[in-house]
Amino acid sequence: MRKMKYMQKLVGLAALILVMFACKPEMDGSIDIGQAPTEAQLDFTITKGANDFKFVLANTSQITGIVSWDLGNGSKSTEASPTATYPLPGEYTVTMTLITRGGTATKSKKITQTKTDYSIFTDAKFIALSGGVNAVNGKTWVLDSLATGHIGVGPAGTVGLEWWAAGPLAKAAVKVMYDDEINFKITGFAATLTNHGKSYVKGFVKTSTGYSNPTELDTDFIVDYNPAPGTWFIEEKNGKSYLTLSGSTPMFPCFDVGATNGSYEILSISENKLELVTIDRVEGNAWHYQLIPKGYVKPKVTFNVSVDPTANVNEYGVKLNNIVIPAGLSITKVKVDFGDGTVKETTDANASLVNTYMRKGPYNVSVTVTTSNETLTTNKSVEVAANHPSYVPFLLDMMVTYNDFSEVMMAQVQGQDCGLSIVDNPSKIYPNKSTKVAFYSKTNQQWANAYMQLAPGYRFDLRSQHIFKIMVYGKAGDKVLMKLENTDRGGNAWQTGTADLIYTIKNDNTWEIAEYNFAGVSAGWDWTGDIFTSDVTTSDKFSHDFYNVVRIMLNPGVGDGTHKFYFDELSGPHVEGLKSATIK
Repeated sequence: MRKMKYMQKLVGLAALILVMFACKPEMDGSIDIGQAPTEAQLDFTITKGANDFKFVLANTSQITGIVSWDLGNGSKSTEASPTATYPLPGEYTVTMTLITRGGTATKSKKITQTKTDYSIFTDAKFIALSGGVNAVNGKTWVLDSLATGHIGVGPAGTVGLEWWAAGPLAKAAVKVMYDDEINFKITGFAATLTNHGKSYVKGFVKTSTGYSNPTELDTDFIVDYNPAPGTWFIEEKNGKSYLTLSGSTPMFPCFDVGATNGSYEILSISENKLELVTIDRVEGNAWHYQLIPKGYVKPKVTFNVSVDPTANVNEYGVKLNNIVIPAGLSITKVKVDFGDGTVKETTDANASLVNTYMRKGPYNVSVTVTTSNETLTTNKSVEVAANHPSYVPFLLDMMVTYNDFSEVMMAQVQGQDCGLSIVDNPSKIYPNKSTKVAFYSKTNQQWANAYMQLAPGYRFDLRSQHIFKIMVYGKAGDKVLMKLENTDRGGNAWQTGTADLIYTIKNDNTWEIAEYNFAGVSAGWDWTGDIFTSDVTTSDKFSHDFYNVVRIMLNPGVGDGTHKFYFDELSGPHVEGLKSATIK
């Protein structure tokens, strides 16, 4: 999607250039725009801006083209008429570049600044970022790796968290990003990136100046890189504050996303927090950063979670206890996922959230506490001993679709030791016109399997309906096995497994219905002494409230070579307690 977006931008830019040069230049009709421009044809003006430290630049060239600027103060711009800031005495070289259909030309002029803008040395943003004039060694920042959203991405015009917000230590595998640090000194507005010889970058900037030996890791790239010293500055534009980073080699806050013109909008800045968003220059997406000073330990909200039965049948209450909230922090939301599909939330940290469980079984209760500076999650387990008295079993004789990979998903199908992906239907004709299907592939794995595990508390009921079905598409003669298991024994779940039921594919590359009837099928191992039956549909121990996993294997026991097939419409007995599947 992003690649397509990028190509659309290139096409649009090409169209813009063609429109620009489809007519003769307004200022001098004698110039042949098919030829490369010369410096003599370029010119721009420099006029005083709102105060002694701001200067407005304007292109006055004889020919039209796409203009860009190097402002000589570490900043760059692609605005038609940018305003440049020069707060310290010195001679600054402004360079304008004009791109035409025939080529590129540049023209430079100098600005001499004799005054000093002393207000920046007392500006709260400058002091917070650099430590101010009293911080001889400047101030060093690192990514706030324990905060949700310390990096993120979203569409342009947002704060860069809408599509993805990294959870705490989400990029733990990318150590080179979390050990990077960037230092800001107000003296000379020096910026120093310390990266220990390696940096983490987006793929589209991996060939930037100074980068070498790119190695992909977790969708982006680690590069060998020794950054040169750079500069920084904070400017106000249209009511917003922007931090600009520049240098002879890339300068960025711990993760290079190719920031447009090295500019980062400051969303918030204080003594112990720096929050930025930038637009990358290739895909045009918004990237979010959250940093803290090196060595700073954030104050944390602490609490304990209790999950206790109430006086009501099968009702449990979840509550925060021993809450400690440091000064300046607050709890903004408490959300509880009771593990049976019920989710409740409150803004009152002292409230007790309650839920009544209708079915017996183990449940995982997840408590998410959102504070003013981080998100904390705690998990607890609950064992409900019996069904609620008002619970009535229903629809036991019906077959339902668990997952059709297009619209309906009661539970997710995953792969173990095999590739399992959702792909386009290879033959979208009767008897299977589904848009999407599952694709299974194993290589040199005897028992690789696709499996579906029901949510905690839910089990298959085989008493009235004991047929499972899938649609298969593959190689004639390949064998597709199905079996059921119970996960309560953890790594010994195999001891609960049913005997193998196998369907042999009849025709090459044709959708067929594979049926598995578990009536009369044995399960377990008689030598275990406690877990065996000759018929899972008639034994009270196996027929209901027991099996929660269905496994599918292709050519089980064959461990050589690659084996693959498509399957769809995984269906079987109604799952007692689930009235309907989730519609995607």
